[in-house]
Amino acid sequence: MASYIQRRKFLAALLGGAVAWPLAARAQQPGKLPTIGYLGAGTPVSESQRVAAFKERLHQLGWIEGRTIAIESRWVEGRSDRASEIAGELTRLKVDIIVTSGTPQVIALKQATSVIPIVSPTMGDPVGAGLIASLARPGGNVTGLSLLQPDLGGKRLEVLREAVPGLRRFAILGNFSNPPIAQESREVQAAADRLGVEVATIEIRRAEDIRPAFDALKGADALYLANDQLILSNRTRINIMALVARLPTIYNSREYVEEGGLVSYGPNFVDLFRRAADFVDKILRGAKPGDIPVEQPTKFELVINLTTAKALGLTVPPTLLARADEVIE
Repeated sequence: MASYIQRRKFLAALLGGAVAWPLAARAQQPGKLPTIGYLGAGTPVSESQRVAAFKERLHQLGWIEGRTIAIESRWVEGRSDRASEIAGELTRLKVDIIVTSGTPQVIALKQATSVIPIVSPTMGDPVGAGLIASLARPGGNVTGLSLLQPDLGGKRLEVLREAVPGLRRFAILGNFSNPPIAQESREVQAAADRLGVEVATIEIRRAEDIRPAFDALKGADALYLANDQLILSNRTRINIMALVARLPTIYNSREYVEEGGLVSYGPNFVDLFRRAADFVDKILRGAKPGDIPVEQPTKFELVINLTTAKALGLTVPPTLLARADEVIE
């Protein structure tokens, strides 16, 4: 009888432990690989550096695609109207976790599922958007990194003003239906008022809007890009058009300057995607997304493209060059 009772206790303990196993342990079972759904807001090309950093960090943490995890990737290609469709598709696939960038994509996923964990490296203001309860205790199924920096738009304008001596009038180009972009635009306009610089806002919501937007830029001395995935996916085209129009540009990330933009000031987005892998690792090992605090960028970079400056006939002040984290020549 004692032997029977001991055997029952052993089986109960074994089964109880199986229920509590994290996804990492279940991943060792054939055909049971945990699956990451990746909702790319841009294109495979436009997000290549970011995704590579994310996968590299996952690898360092022991998650190898095809061996210990599977990844299902889908791409919005800068068209926000596709986000809801893809969110539904990933939910139906019953992936174990979803990674995406940008507030609109997170909103679409949140509307599609309140159960599957969602990690985003680049949310704007997740509290203001109603995606989480607080940065310290998100609650629910969303976590990741927030880009909310109230004074960053003003600082970026100051950099543009320093890079373009005599700046009198500039235009902000962006998709203002994206809440963080609308907020950034308001901050930049407030900073422009303080600095006595005239500003015009020009909205684009799809790739087809870019050409007409440039036609409306007459009289501007420079162009401030309020970046989201639409601009990221079309950055090469925008940089070419800005160069033809002889318009200095400022962006929020080095990726744009590496492909011909004049200057950028902001967080290192590749690093944010790398950091997002740590959130995924914690969740795959059993942590709840609602218990993982949302983090913010800790490093900001100033990157200047001198080749573009020369093509524009612009002399970048030595004081600005001296502060740059990188100068592309």
